[in-house]
Amino acid sequence: MNDLSSLTIALWRCLTVAFLSLVLCSAVQSQDQPLKTVTRHYGRGPMGPVLAEYFQKQTDSVTASTFAEIKTLQDWTDRRQQYQQQLMSMLGLDPLPKKTDLSAVVTGTETHDGVIAEKLYFQSSPGLYVTANLYRPVNQTKPLPAILYVCGHGRVKQDGVSLGNKTYYHHHGAWFARNGYVCLTIDTIQLGEIEGLHHGTHHLGMWWWNSRGYTPAGVEAWNCIRALDYLESREEVDADRIGVTGRSGGGAYSWWIAAIDQRIKVAVPVAGITSMQNHVADHCVEGHCDCMFMLNTQRWDFPMVAALVAPRPLLIANSDKDRIFPLDGVVDVYQQTKQIYDLYDAGNQLGLHLTEGPHKDTQELRVGAFRWLNRFLKQDQELLQSVAVPWFEKSDLRVFETLPTDERVTTIHETFVPLAERREIAKLSDLQQQQLIEQVRQQCFSGWPDASEKKQRTKDLPLKVDDVATGSPAYRVELVTQEPFRLTQICLGMKSAASDKPVTLMVLDHQDWLQLLPRLTQLEPALVRALRLPASQTEVTPDAKAAKIVIEFERLLEKGPVVLLLARDVGPTRWTEDQKLRTHIHRRFMLLGQTPAAMQVHDILESVQTLRRMPEFSDRPFELTAVGDAALIAACAALFAPDIQSLALQQFPESYTKAPDIPNLARVIRLADLKQLAERQSQ
Repeated sequence: MNDLSSLTIALWRCLTVAFLSLVLCSAVQSQDQPLKTVTRHYGRGPMGPVLAEYFQKQTDSVTASTFAEIKTLQDWTDRRQQYQQQLMSMLGLDPLPKKTDLSAVVTGTETHDGVIAEKLYFQSSPGLYVTANLYRPVNQTKPLPAILYVCGHGRVKQDGVSLGNKTYYHHHGAWFARNGYVCLTIDTIQLGEIEGLHHGTHHLGMWWWNSRGYTPAGVEAWNCIRALDYLESREEVDADRIGVTGRSGGGAYSWWIAAIDQRIKVAVPVAGITSMQNHVADHCVEGHCDCMFMLNTQRWDFPMVAALVAPRPLLIANSDKDRIFPLDGVVDVYQQTKQIYDLYDAGNQLGLHLTEGPHKDTQELRVGAFRWLNRFLKQDQELLQSVAVPWFEKSDLRVFETLPTDERVTTIHETFVPLAERREIAKLSDLQQQQLIEQVRQQCFSGWPDASEKKQRTKDLPLKVDDVATGSPAYRVELVTQEPFRLTQICLGMKSAASDKPVTLMVLDHQDWLQLLPRLTQLEPALVRALRLPASQTEVTPDAKAAKIVIEFERLLEKGPVVLLLARDVGPTRWTEDQKLRTHIHRRFMLLGQTPAAMQVHDILESVQTLRRMPEFSDRPFELTAVGDAALIAACAALFAPDIQSLALQQFPESYTKAPDIPNLARVIRLADLKQLAERQSQ
């Protein structure tokens, strides 16, 4: 985008903050501006200034790069299909699931004051039941425009039985039927009549969703695709006039389906989008479940999703006091999306509807949505004559009396995204192995710093620090693998070893570090004191695992010099022991197309390459070794590290569900194949 456009966006941001007096996100926000500091404190304050600085820099990078290649309409149209395919992949929809028979069944109907509500279900895939209500006028003489209404997180239960969030929002469907539409309102997989999961990484610890390339946003998008198939099958529907709307979670699903399916002719997502700045730097991600996000391996800011709707009519709707979709971010999304609409000369097809109020389904929001849909689906700009009010008893809209026993809704996260095929690594040619490694690099580690970011590092040279008395064979090497993380690698036995003696590089995870620390303190007390570790590390009581780690460490030390490789969040750079805060940190990485483990692989790789450039390491063979979870980190690093002469991996994870999460890893390569591939690269 040009400098004038960038200035326009900046001015809009300033005006929004200055004149609308916004609360940017939530009470947990402690700073008006990102905290910048030279002094590095890990884990102090709600997140720590180093992490705050990192997330702000990464957010700025993502935002700046999102439309960096787009200057003209030709630029956009040349890339649009590629962007759409990338979004499909980030939703876990590449390859697209097979379109099987919907097996749609209407289980009953309710009629009230001119509106028929059909109670129905279909199967978007075998066993993936979608419960829904179809609202239509009693008196209908021709096909009508249709609305796909997608629901936010509205829980409705009676006597412990879920009626589905379709009943929470049923007043919308009834209004559409009363005003000349057919409306299909569908349940989500979490709060439907069959209750699946949206909160895998939010508080259920299912980090393996990232490795699998899974997000419930993908299932919701798929259910929307099949819902459109169902609408097209109904004789009451004019399939050339289908719109979508919904709020909160439904706003997000409106974005997904409008972006990936051209059958949506008009879209009104309500309170379903904001900027990466709001989500990551301003803490809003903490209030959202996984259905709101794609697995962002392309490192997009959210206006890219919105722009994929262009040039079709799009109304972005939001309240001015919505604390999980703050107004400054919504306006920012609108402004950036407008640039794409302007390339099409379709500015009149894009609208921004702002109302007073909190994150709530308000009448003011509904009026804007209804009028926009009337305008573009019915060419009707008359004032509304009615409002959306409850029309049926919620219990009467229930589809199932008994839930189907063959349902896969509650377990769909286990199968929705296919696993990588098994490979015989030994039979692959060198070229095929390198192609597979490149596939791993592109799909799993796209969040690594690019060449330009590496050039901007201000501390490329490592700092060698002697912490102990002269004659001790121990010292630290401090290096920056990515700003602003300064990591410590501990060198043992180097000073007394022959110059050609092999060096063992031992990759530790944080639990390894804690178990090894008492023994390291005995060997090098001055070095450990200089690290200024918190009591949460120095007062840990070793357990049974410690004996194994210590035995392995001492065996390696007897063999020759050892370097303990400590990636970010290990040892001195540990962020926090507060598990809730760790979850919030982890999910910020996710939104940036990263995970802590994926970035730890980068740290180890950079550390190996940096050590190789130091004179005392330049001619020594390197052996990379690790145990347990750290073995996965080491194996991934070894794929890209030609400096590794041998690789020793013990207790290698057998299941990605119990291993550190790396984006898309399970989609690309099986763990056993990864281990074998890494070992072959190090032979």
